[in-house]
Amino acid sequence: METIAAERKASKLATKELTYFLYGGEEMVLRKREIENAVISDPTYDITKYHYLTREELFEQAVKKSVHSITKLMPELDILGVFERHSLTSVIGGENPLSLHTDMFMPTITGQGSDEQQEKWLPLATNYKIIGCYAQTEMGHGTYVRGLETTATYDPVKQEFDIHSPTLTSIKWWPGTLGVNATHAIVPARLITKGEDKGIHNFIVQLRSLDNHTAMKGITIGDIGPKFGYAEMDNGFLKFEHVRIPRDNLLMRFSQVLPDGTYVRPKTSSKLSYGTMVLIRAGLSKFSFEMLSRALTIAIRYSIVRRQTQNRPGEAETQLLDYVNQQHTLITLLATVFGIYFVSQDTIQLYVKTQSQLNEENMELLPELHASSSGVKAISTNLASQGIETCRIACGGHGYSLSSGFPFLYQSTTPSMTYEGDNNVLLLQTARYLIKIRKEVQEDPSYSPPDNVNYLTEAVRPRNINFRSPQHQLALYQCMVRACVDRAATKVSQGEKIGLDYFDAWNAAAVELIQCAEAHTHYVMVKSFIENIDKEEVRNMSPYNQFILKCLSDIFSLNYILNKSGLFIEAGAIYGRELNEIREVIQSQILEVRPAAVSLVDAFDYPDFVLRSVLGRKDGDVYTAMWEWVQHNPRNKHKNGVHPVYKKYTRKLLRAKM
Repeated sequence: METIAAERKASKLATKELTYFLYGGEEMVLRKREIENAVISDPTYDITKYHYLTREELFEQAVKKSVHSITKLMPELDILGVFERHSLTSVIGGENPLSLHTDMFMPTITGQGSDEQQEKWLPLATNYKIIGCYAQTEMGHGTYVRGLETTATYDPVKQEFDIHSPTLTSIKWWPGTLGVNATHAIVPARLITKGEDKGIHNFIVQLRSLDNHTAMKGITIGDIGPKFGYAEMDNGFLKFEHVRIPRDNLLMRFSQVLPDGTYVRPKTSSKLSYGTMVLIRAGLSKFSFEMLSRALTIAIRYSIVRRQTQNRPGEAETQLLDYVNQQHTLITLLATVFGIYFVSQDTIQLYVKTQSQLNEENMELLPELHASSSGVKAISTNLASQGIETCRIACGGHGYSLSSGFPFLYQSTTPSMTYEGDNNVLLLQTARYLIKIRKEVQEDPSYSPPDNVNYLTEAVRPRNINFRSPQHQLALYQCMVRACVDRAATKVSQGEKIGLDYFDAWNAAAVELIQCAEAHTHYVMVKSFIENIDKEEVRNMSPYNQFILKCLSDIFSLNYILNKSGLFIEAGAIYGRELNEIREVIQSQILEVRPAAVSLVDAFDYPDFVLRSVLGRKDGDVYTAMWEWVQHNPRNKHKNGVHPVYKKYTRKLLRAKM
């Protein structure tokens, strides 16, 4: 306890200032803490025995907490805004089994429903007279939305759609909130009218009775069973057997079916129907920041408290974070988590800006948003999942215990690499955008590409390179990414020249295409980091805080250059002889950050209740917490300390004559 207190006292970082910056100001932080304190003091949310609950107990507790939040806590605290709701969800922890209602069901109706449909459905949803989910994924199709098999065939006589699951693989599979709780769903299905398939459209379908919650006629519905994690979420299956719904249950903001079955084409791009998923992808980068920052809070605090090996007689054992390898492992991740934070903020802002333009039927930013959100979602979730596991390993054997908090963080984060779009597929979508922009640049010299891809017009290695210069770092990235895009485009072109069709040529170049998308997205992240710490909000910070953020920016930028040095050397961006200088700059900046490490994770402002970790306690009293945790273990509470398996099995073995 004294060790971690001494670390904080010695740190020059203005922690409170950084916290206010990360959460959007003092008022937001105080509001967040008010909500946290209300939850922590309410026995409904008690987590004392959380790690010892069964799957069914976890699910029931989660539903209980969600309902209590909606009916009591939210009205009492006047929780209305997105930030407030997120603060509540964050402190409650675990998975919210009703989250798809507010996260996907309602936003889809808002974004794709006509004015009349919004007037009908949103009051019901807002007041929880219905509970909705988003039932897109099928047993046989996920990321490939156009391949969904569920059909919605229009009947002009009855003015109804017939919703049907024509094959085994068309059964909806995985949607959250579906298994037990949802009464309604947004169902993406193939719209068929007058014998023509008009592609995927969204429909509102009632799943369960509002009187007794039994399944509606023609619907087979349930929970898909235990998963790698997410025990609190009722991921479900849904099979339709010619379920009838009214014509106006088709979301009709962008396209319609008239009473006689005439299809009215979308007023704007058909890609608008993917708006909800794009929003979720943008939000997942912020989620990645939160999960990885929690893991780092645990790992860095524990690395201060934990001592390992007496290196000199008479001296105390060395703190883990004073080992250079541990510093490199955790502080490079600390730089990464700030990189994810900044790019997540920029991606969400791009989404808001794009939505504003779409309301005026301006689709100029839509391709950039789709490409950016796809790449950022993929890279952020990859980095977070890998980073959490790295943090666990950095904490040694104790990191393997549920009490460390790492297993929950890992189980919650890893599925994000495949839900809302498989990361490899998303990177290929980003690559498609890059190849398209490159083609336009080559065919039209006057074409001015978007800012994040202007390197496709010109990318030059700076003279007299300074690896601490943000502009020089960006220039190196531009050279490398341009070379990656050129290489991928050339590979596709070569395939087409030898007679491959477009799909086969694209598939043959998949490795290069994913590589160029990864490189581009890392460039976007580095650019975002550099630009954000040059904004007024950061320039108004204390000089030391600015200095530390600059150190973290350098580490984030240069560490990727070092790890992917082959790509940079191949592109002529750097020379092999410069690698040692890059290593020295990284190590120098890590040493600068080391004294501020605990204060940096303190700035994330996670109470112990949120971390749920004996290793990450703010007061550093790790070993007391471990001892207290094991006292709650039901396995230790049998009479005289003797477990029933002794009488059933072990005693027989001990007394057997062999």
